[in-house]
Amino acid sequence: MAKTKKTETGTGTEQPVRKGSLFEYAPAPESPAAAGEIATGYGHFIGGEFVDSSGSEALKTVNPATEQVLAEFAQGTGEDVDRAVAAARKAFADWSALPGSERAKYLFRIARIIQERSRELAVLESIDNGKPIRETRDVDLPLVAAHFFYYAGWADKLDFAGYGPNPRPLGVAAQVIPWNFPLLMLAWKVAPALATGNTVVLKPAETTPLTALRFAEICRQAGLPKGVVNIVTGDGRTGAALTAHPDVNKVAFTGSTPVGRAIAKQLAGTRKKLSLELGGKAANIVFDDAPLDQAVEGIVNGIFFNQGHVCCAGSRLLVQESVQDELLDALKRRMGTLRVGDPLDKNTDVGAINSAEQLARITELAAAGEQEGAERWAPECELPGAGYWFPPTLFTGVSQAHRIAREEIFGPVLSVLTFRTPAEAVEKANNTPYGLSAGIWTEKGSRILWMANRLRAGVVWANTFNKFDPTSPFGGYKESGYGREGGRHGLEAYLDV
Repeated sequence: MAKTKKTETGTGTEQPVRKGSLFEYAPAPESPAAAGEIATGYGHFIGGEFVDSSGSEALKTVNPATEQVLAEFAQGTGEDVDRAVAAARKAFADWSALPGSERAKYLFRIARIIQERSRELAVLESIDNGKPIRETRDVDLPLVAAHFFYYAGWADKLDFAGYGPNPRPLGVAAQVIPWNFPLLMLAWKVAPALATGNTVVLKPAETTPLTALRFAEICRQAGLPKGVVNIVTGDGRTGAALTAHPDVNKVAFTGSTPVGRAIAKQLAGTRKKLSLELGGKAANIVFDDAPLDQAVEGIVNGIFFNQGHVCCAGSRLLVQESVQDELLDALKRRMGTLRVGDPLDKNTDVGAINSAEQLARITELAAAGEQEGAERWAPECELPGAGYWFPPTLFTGVSQAHRIAREEIFGPVLSVLTFRTPAEAVEKANNTPYGLSAGIWTEKGSRILWMANRLRAGVVWANTFNKFDPTSPFGGYKESGYGREGGRHGLEAYLDV
């Protein structure tokens, strides 16, 4: 890990300078001004207009790298939710009656505008979320646009999606999204809903509302009919009012397993369609014949991408005993090159933890790992003085009974376990209440297929990790939720089939 020293960057965070290599590292900060104007306060987006909340309570969103307040936004009330659902219901009749080819034109316009404004959106996402600009620029925003392009293509082909002739939209979709991929999770939900003829009321996470509110501007720029997309901000109280609303036909939620469980109970006995994408504790399984250098890169990407704020993160490394030492040596060397610092620096690998609350959760679970006897290791790393930070961390000597091997940490913390045989690897990988994803590293194709057929995970990657594509379905088993987003399968959640 590069040692850091304080430098003036204009962003309020310390910048690392890497010494002792062929080329010394110099910061390459993106300009915060590229995010465009951030208003001091925001209301809701209802019926195609920005409107004030019916209540007086306001929340604040902060830059997690500096702890500076970015803006205030409205705490949505039950009356606000009523207005938004009513606007969506009113818009539904005309929107669902449009030919699919006409709806596709709006989705296509949105996708093109997102591409045109991608730098602005990427910088805004990094400021509000804390993830490195390199990730928002090169991963999040291209995928956001790709999802709108992809579902624009489906809008006039629903008869051929495999759900029967003339499939019909459900009506009003209530969508609640998390803070780890704010704009991408919006795209995952809004694009298929609009393509199938539904209208939307969306609630962004209370720590990352800014890109959703900027997306509202994009909807107006694209000429989207009023009321087709509505955005109501607030905390969990607003989300609960939205998912419980009697005039909502579909609920889509991405977030924690406890909240997902509460929503499932809330909707039990109703006719609302529900899809849940919840927590994970993915196993990344490395066999002795795996290309270790490639596997190390996959391990790093699997757990340190987006500071580990990924529900499908490979937070459990299962390594075959015979290559454990060699793999861990290579992994530690690689972790020593990761740069932790300013999210707007184009060279940063690990940005800021999203919130003080999440940092406390990560810190508490990491401390529990030490208390339970696991060996903690992190590369030398001087963290910035302001903001929320946690170094890339590795635990060895972990058993399946350790909390760090059982509970979702949602941070840059990797637990290492070992196995001897493929059957033991499967048993350990499946020994979790979650079932969202898994990774397999081996040169034997037959072993990949054998493992994939036995792993209880919605997504299984082979010799890669954290690869997403709008044409591929994503979702989990067990406490990781149910339903699929992405691909042809993602249409079903928004159709009356």
